[in-house]
Amino acid sequence: MAGPQGSGMNIGEIARRAGVSRSTVSYALSGKRQVSDATRQRIQDVIDELGYRPNAAARALAEGRTRTVGLVIPPASKRLTHMQLDFVASVVEAAAQADLDVLLSPSGGEHERSFERLISESRVDGVILMEIRIEDARVNRLREARLPFVGIGHPAHDPQMCWVDVDYAGLISHCVRHLADLGHRDIALLNRSPELVATGYGPGHRARAGFLQAVEEHGLTGTELLCGDDARSGQECISRLLAEQPQVTALATINEAALPGVQRALDEAGLQVPRDFSLTGIVASHWAEDFRPPLTAADVPAGEMAARAMSLLIECIRRPAAPPEHVLMSPPITLRNSTAAAPTFHRSR
Repeated sequence: MAGPQGSGMNIGEIARRAGVSRSTVSYALSGKRQVSDATRQRIQDVIDELGYRPNAAARALAEGRTRTVGLVIPPASKRLTHMQLDFVASVVEAAAQADLDVLLSPSGGEHERSFERLISESRVDGVILMEIRIEDARVNRLREARLPFVGIGHPAHDPQMCWVDVDYAGLISHCVRHLADLGHRDIALLNRSPELVATGYGPGHRARAGFLQAVEEHGLTGTELLCGDDARSGQECISRLLAEQPQVTALATINEAALPGVQRALDEAGLQVPRDFSLTGIVASHWAEDFRPPLTAADVPAGEMAARAMSLLIECIRRPAAPPEHVLMSPPITLRNSTAAAPTFHRSR
């Protein structure tokens, strides 16, 4: 008898031959509900008999898994930044290389029901959680559900969680030290939005901590700017900074989405980078290279982070009792052309 591979799986035929209901076959294939091992094996035997070419669902049936992982996107942003989109694309690519599907789920606010469905309906074998807050209720919920998960980012004081993160505190500290070595004495940090930082957004808080520590260690004057994740906000923040604090000669940032506006504000003020004003920070490499002149920065390794997170998640699924792993990445600061010795003149208000 010809198998159902040419026109899709005939669930009715499989159910009849296995002596079970169509819904049981559906549950076994999707993993949405528990099916006994004996029934699962009987269904698998029928699929094998029919000569069905194994696809993701059939492999999932044989393994007792969905072959799908959830990617939970940020809770505090109405739209994804380019850096976040890089992470999403990188996770999808890493999943494809592992022959896994990805189910994207928003979380937070009006999206809380979507996140809860992802957890409670057995749709996925595990979860990668993006944009972790210092105190993150999603982490507690995943742990309660006993669902394997890995964070891109990490909360405070949770040694039992697996995660991959960038060393924002250490890297911003290195950026400040680089600027101090060039003679800059008044430096600003361009952080993420007030709303995001207020939610406990990990990178924003760690960048702030690294900035304040480095400013104190080097005897500098530091100013933190909370800035929306868009070009207009970047332009407004820097225009206001230059008007109110003309003594500032350098800037470190983790807000790549604001960079086009930063550039416009400096151009409008007649300031040339790096002769009159130096910039550095932690951004994705394409943002750094698109800046004019190219930005001296620690390039966020989105692809490598996603691959490591996927590898950790697969291990968590296979070995739930394995000890947690923490991967803190500290990419080198690539020296491009946006930093130079501090100007010897002082701009007036």
